[in-house]
Amino acid sequence: MFNIALFGAGRIGQIHAQNVALNADCTLKYVVDMNDDVAQKTAEKYGTKAVSVEYALNDSDVHAVLICTITETHADLIERSAKAGKAIFCEKPVDLSIERVNACLTIVKEEGVPLMMGFNRRFDPNFAHLKAVLDSGDMGSVEMVTISSRDPEAPPSSYINSSGGLFRDMTIHDFDVARWLLGEDPVSIYATASSMTSDHVKEAGDVDTAIVTLTCKSGKMAVITNSRRASYGYDQRVEVHASGGMLTVNNMPESTLSIASDKGMTSQKPMAFFLERYAAAYQHELDAFVTGLKSGIENYPVGEDGRKALLIADAAFKSFETGSVQSLTFD
Repeated sequence: MFNIALFGAGRIGQIHAQNVALNADCTLKYVVDMNDDVAQKTAEKYGTKAVSVEYALNDSDVHAVLICTITETHADLIERSAKAGKAIFCEKPVDLSIERVNACLTIVKEEGVPLMMGFNRRFDPNFAHLKAVLDSGDMGSVEMVTISSRDPEAPPSSYINSSGGLFRDMTIHDFDVARWLLGEDPVSIYATASSMTSDHVKEAGDVDTAIVTLTCKSGKMAVITNSRRASYGYDQRVEVHASGGMLTVNNMPESTLSIASDKGMTSQKPMAFFLERYAAAYQHELDAFVTGLKSGIENYPVGEDGRKALLIADAAFKSFETGSVQSLTFD
């Protein structure tokens, strides 16, 4: 039985707390949150204690931590947890500064603790099935990946201002999925973007509509389309064109009901947003972390995956700013 401390009991933290409770191999030992009332209510819900970061890290019975706090606290909490000898799960990103990320990952390596990054889409049953078919070799070699990722609406200004921008906040998930499905790192990137969906996004100096092209040394390519507005729901689709055919993951509807009448045929909208669409992915993600604790095998996205995704996001922003193709290196 692994004892886990939860750092951050907000929207994502609540999802992880629930999934810890559903896993028979772990238990929620402590809850930590800057909002004492939220921490206490969450602790009471799961029959545990609300404590400070120091208290949780000083307890030798705590085997692992889940870092679900605001972005600017991630690197510090990772370093403190690593020095305390705890296994670490952290929501993306490690930090918005690549220099800070590099320094943080150096400490993790020195302390020899596992660090899993929260790229949950790898654990979506549909995406995982697609990846398994690719890995089987039955469809030949990958040639082109197309990812459509569109949110129902833009987040508020308070979120935009601290998010690091579209590429570092939203597209970063797609960059990870692209690397995962391509099976190799891209060597160049070209990004175009604009502000079309919300005035407050433009006022914040961010973009809300983007198309990104990644190219690999082998010639494989990935195209990512993003938007902060999809009136029909949360749009999450992936297509892989391979030498032996094509694989497609379509949107998951709110219901499988379809209606046929003299007016035609209609089906249901995609699920509302990421909490609904990726509910299973979050559960499988936590299960993979716990399985890693048991086996000692890091069969999940690690700190280096987070670092590479951020480097791609930084290059995407530079490509957008300069209007030119940017080379990618991951040294």
